[in-house]
Amino acid sequence: MGEKTYYQPLTKEDRITVILYRTGIFISTAVIAFCAYIALEYSRGDAEVLHFMVSGFTLNILLLILYFGVGLSVFFIHLYVGKFYRILKKIYYVAVLCLAALFLIGHGSPVVPLFRTPPLSSLLLIPLSLCLGFVTAKEAFCFRLIEGYMLAVIMPAYLFFYAVGALSPKATIVGLIIIAVMLFLFMIRKIFMPIAFDIGDKSAYQP
Repeated sequence: MGEKTYYQPLTKEDRITVILYRTGIFISTAVIAFCAYIALEYSRGDAEVLHFMVSGFTLNILLLILYFGVGLSVFFIHLYVGKFYRILKKIYYVAVLCLAALFLIGHGSPVVPLFRTPPLSSLLLIPLSLCLGFVTAKEAFCFRLIEGYMLAVIMPAYLFFYAVGALSPKATIVGLIIIAVMLFLFMIRKIFMPIAFDIGDKSAYQP
C-alpha cells in the first residue's frame, strides 16, 4: 500500500477492492459536501431547505449513507500492518454501536439528537470521524496529501466543539464547509491515482 512502484501484476480482486475503497471515499465526501450545502442554504432561510431539514427523513438517509461510505473504506483499505487494520475495524464497530445509540435516543431518528441544545449526542459521531480521519491520514502519510493529516485532526475536534456548544451557528456552518472543501480536494487527488499505488508490495503485508 502507498507505493508508486509496480511490484506485481494486479489481480481482479486487487482492482475490485481498490475501487470499493475509493468509492467509499467518494461517497463520504459527497454526503458531507451535500450536508454543507444544506447547512449553507438553511442559514440563508431557503424555504425548501427548511422543509427538507424539518422532515428529517432525508437527513437520516444521508447519515446511513455516510456510515456505509466510511465502512467501505474501512473494510477495503490496504495496510501493510495488520494490527492497524484490526484496530480500525474495531473503531468502526464502536461507531456502529454509537449509531444504534443515536437511533435509541432519537426514537428511531438518529439525526434528531444531533440538533438538540446542547447537541451532546454529536459526540457519538466521533468514532466515525476517527475512521474517516484514519483513512485520510493514511493517504497523507503514503502520498503526501497534507490535507489528509489536517482532516484527521479537524473532523473529531469539530464534532467535539459542536457537541459542547462551543461553536456559534455561523461557525458551525463555516466549519462544515471547510471540512467539505478539504475532503473534496483530498478525494479528487486520491481517486484518480493508478490502482496499483494502493496495493504496493504484497510480500510486505503483515497478518
